[in-house]
This record gives sequence, structure tokens and C-alpha cells, in this order.
Amino acid sequence: MSVLYTASATSLGGRDGSVKTADGLIDVKVAMPKELGGQGGATNPEELFAAGYAACFHGALKMVAGNEKISLRDSKVVVQVGIGPDATSFGLEVDIKASVPTVDAAKARELIEKAHQVCPYSKATRGNIPVTVGLLETVTA
Repeated sequence: MSVLYTASATSLGGRDGSVKTADGLIDVKVAMPKELGGQGGATNPEELFAAGYAACFHGALKMVAGNEKISLRDSKVVVQVGIGPDATSFGLEVDIKASVPTVDAAKARELIEKAHQVCPYSKATRGNIPVTVGLLETVTA
């Protein structure tokens, strides 16, 4: 692989601190969610991962649709990232739902599956954490 772009971020304080990208476009406080025993009140790594995965997956979906000359007008992707205890510490799971109103449900499912094969986040997580994909029935985010 020939790297075309490298992102860089620095964490100070871990889950109760801050995260800042080298270019300064992201500069946020992070906090342990209340559900994990923290104070909440700030974003957390799971939200940041969900946001990045949603944007990346949507880009992949637009790419595969474009390759088939299909417009993705009004499409949406919602990613939910769950965290919980596993055998050794904690693990993640991801649920991806996409809305593709410009095509029928069967074609939408086909495009979603194709996007899951080419999305860099999906490639990175494949075989490492459970990831499910499907059609978005009700917009929740």
C-alpha cells in the first residue's frame, strides 16, 4: 500500500482527558460514559469511532453506488458502537444501518454489502470484532 494521507491525534489523560488532532480540527474533551462508571458530559472513544466509521462507510457506499451509476441522494448511515466486558478486558461491537431511498430494498442491501467489503474501517475490523450491516428502518441519529 502506498500511503496517501496520515492522520495524527494525541490523547492526554486517556478516557478522562482530551484528544486533539495534529491539525487542530478536532480538539475535544473525553470522559468515561456514565454507563461505564464515569462522569459523562463529554465525548468518548466509542462515539468518535462511530462517527469516523459512519463517514467512512458512507463514502464507501457512495463509491460502490457511483460505480454502478446509482445516485445516493438523501442516503444516510448510522453506526452504533457497543462496548462491554469480554474474556480478557473489554471488547467492541458495531452495527451499521444505511438508508438508500433511491433504490429498492434488495439493491440497497446489495450496495450495503459491497460497501462493507471495500470500506477501510470494515476491512480493519473484519475478523476482530462483530460487525453487522443492514437497512436503516427508522432514522435514530
